[in-house]
Amino acid sequence: MEKELAKDPSPIAVTSRSFSKHPVLRRELAARFSNITFNDEGVSLAGSALISFLRSHSHAIVALEKMTPDILAELPELKVISKYGVGIDNLNLAEMEKRGIRLGWQPGVNRRSVAELALCFMLAALRKVVDAHHEVQAGTWRQLSGGLLTEKTVGLVGCGHVGKELISLLAPFRCKLLVHDILDLSEFCKVSGAVQVSAETLLTQSDVVSLHLPLFKSTRGWLDDRRFQLMKPGAVLINTARGGMVDELVLKKRLMGGQLAAAAFDVFANEPPPDRELLNLPNFFATPHIGGSADEAVLAMGRTAIEGLSTARDAREFFAFADA
Repeated sequence: MEKELAKDPSPIAVTSRSFSKHPVLRRELAARFSNITFNDEGVSLAGSALISFLRSHSHAIVALEKMTPDILAELPELKVISKYGVGIDNLNLAEMEKRGIRLGWQPGVNRRSVAELALCFMLAALRKVVDAHHEVQAGTWRQLSGGLLTEKTVGLVGCGHVGKELISLLAPFRCKLLVHDILDLSEFCKVSGAVQVSAETLLTQSDVVSLHLPLFKSTRGWLDDRRFQLMKPGAVLINTARGGMVDELVLKKRLMGGQLAAAAFDVFANEPPPDRELLNLPNFFATPHIGGSADEAVLAMGRTAIEGLSTARDAREFFAFADA
């Protein structure tokens, strides 16, 4: 018989509710570590509750919990944070670096899952699928007229892992693809057929605008009233990235006034979103931050988080990916 490898005794805290209730991820984490505290009560952890849960642990797997300087100051034993998910806007990297807390993280793990949801949103919004479903539920039977995605101009604001994956999914639709990014995408554009343009050009020309930016100080509130005014009349807006990039009050006004044909959001500035008037608009539909919730993506993110406990690096190595 093969000798069983000794487990790492480092105390591990798993704040994520979905990781904690996932039998495969629990089993795989337990195969490598012997001292684990799962969030078995399924509570949303923040503030003092988050501090209490993490206290006395040297390693943590976190999801969307906000690891602020005040939180980190109360956790002197914490040495490693491993991210379950792809966004790190909830982590204060500068404070982690100051306190010697290393980060386990890999970008783009759930790119396919998010890209497929964005494509789903585009098709559903253009064909008025959700509105038609609600009418059938209410006993109304009429053929709502929508539009094709095929040969539309689609603009991607931000073209990283998810954006590139989405462009590959859009290939059969023969769309004109516009991308806006602070990085030079000339080589990618040569291969994909996309065209890199200014934000203004993208907004004025796109039939569908899909947001794929990380949430930085520089991107918070990016789609404000001025940029909304640039959007093509009758355009569709998709957001599967981060909610804080969009002025949701202006979004509501644009939808109510008909300047936008439709919008579909998976993310909001505050989750769950409090604006019932926005949520109840007939040309708006929303999902509860499920971009990375495909079964395959959950496993990939979880396994990456487990690996990150052992392969974490200095937080300063990730400054380029967040507001450090």
